[in-house]
Amino acid sequence: MTAIPVARAARPGRSKTFRRFTANRLGVIGLVVVVVLTVMALLAPYIAPFDPAKQDFSALLQPASRAHWLGTDELGRDTLTRVMYGARISLSAGLVSVALALLVGTLLGLISGFVGGWLDELIGRFIDALLAFPFLILAITLASVLGPSLQNTMLAIAIVTTPAFARVTRAQVLAQRELEYVQAAGALGAGSGRTLLRHILPNISGALIVQTSLAIAEAVLAESTLSFLGLGVQPPTPSWGSMLNTARGYLQTAPWLALAPGVIIFATVLAFNLLGDGLRDALDPRGKTK
Repeated sequence: MTAIPVARAARPGRSKTFRRFTANRLGVIGLVVVVVLTVMALLAPYIAPFDPAKQDFSALLQPASRAHWLGTDELGRDTLTRVMYGARISLSAGLVSVALALLVGTLLGLISGFVGGWLDELIGRFIDALLAFPFLILAITLASVLGPSLQNTMLAIAIVTTPAFARVTRAQVLAQRELEYVQAAGALGAGSGRTLLRHILPNISGALIVQTSLAIAEAVLAESTLSFLGLGVQPPTPSWGSMLNTARGYLQTAPWLALAPGVIIFATVLAFNLLGDGLRDALDPRGKTK
C-alpha cells in the first residue's frame, strides 16, 4: 500500500510548483496579460465607452483622439469598444471549444491507452485521420460545411483540437499504467474506472493543463482566422478577425483599423503560449527551482 503515495510524491508540491512558476518571468507576464484580457472581456458592457454597434456618420475613420482612444471605423464606430467586445467572442470561443476538446480528447485517450487492443487501434486510426489534415485547413472546411456562426465555429475548433488532447492523454496513460501504484490499485480490487479517475488522471493532469493553455492560443487564432474569412461570428457583432477583414480596404488611409485588432490577437496568442511554457516548466517534476 506504500506504492501509491510514493508515485504521487514524484509530482512537485503546490508551493514548489508556485515558486517555479513565479520564477519564470515570461510565464508570469503571460498570466497577467491573460487575466487583464479576461477582465476586459467580462466587464466590457460596463467599461466600454460606447455601444459597439452604434454608428456615427459624423466621425467616420477618425484617428485616435480623446473621444476615441483608438479611432473609429468606416461607420464611425469606436474601435476600442469593438476590441473590448471582440475579446468576449475570441476568448469565449477559445475556452468553450478547448473545454469540449479537453473532455472528448481526454476520454478517448484514457480509453485508448488503458484498454488497448482493437479499441486502441480504432481510436488511434480515427485520431490519425484527423491529424492528417492541417489544423486551419480542417477548421475552415468544417466551418464551411456547418455554416457561419459562433456556435459552429466553436464546434469546428473543438473537433480539430480534440486529437492533440487524445494523443497527449494516451501517451501519459501508457507511461502511468506500467507503474507500481497502478498495479497495486488493481491488486487491491480497484476497477478500471476507479483506477483511471482516482489514480491515473490526477497524475497526468499537469500535462493536460499545459496542453489546454497552448490549445486556447491556437483556438483564438483559429477563431480570428475563421471570422476574417467570414465563417465565424457575423456582423454587426464585433470580432477581431472580422475587424481585420474590414481594415484591409483602409490600410493606406486608416491603418489604426488593422493595428488595434492585429496587436490584440498577437498579444493574446503570445500570452497563452508564454503561460503554457511557464506551466510546463513549473509542473515538470524533473525541473529545478531557480
